[in-house]
Amino acid sequence: QVQLVESGGGLVQAGDSLRLSCAASGFTFGNYAMGWFRQAPGKEREFVAAMRWDGGRTYYADSVRGRFTISRDNAKNLAYLQMNSLKPEDTAVYYCASDNKVSFYTTRYLRPDEYDYWGQGTQVTVSS
Repeated sequence: QVQLVESGGGLVQAGDSLRLSCAASGFTFGNYAMGWFRQAPGKEREFVAAMRWDGGRTYYADSVRGRFTISRDNAKNLAYLQMNSLKPEDTAVYYCASDNKVSFYTTRYLRPDEYDYWGQGTQVTVSS
């Protein structure tokens, strides 16, 4: 059974940091690209960050580049999103996603529908 389980969300103040974790099971994690998306109330789910299966290259939304860092530990089947200098506009439910067919040669990796596996989400709230 494929599972992605996020953890690490919470309520923080602007300028604080959080690290989200995504625990994967039920598939060969090391062969799959990982992505983080977020969805704020009333808005569409949007791309935050992604990493190739081998961790060789990372991709970020302009809104988080320089503040967020995606990483993975294939030996532990874990992915992470380190979020620094958080802003109120970062408030959203954060989801990890995975797929083994995501193309990083085009902008398709930005699309939620490119990822087959999803976690249940973890809430991040940043107060001003």
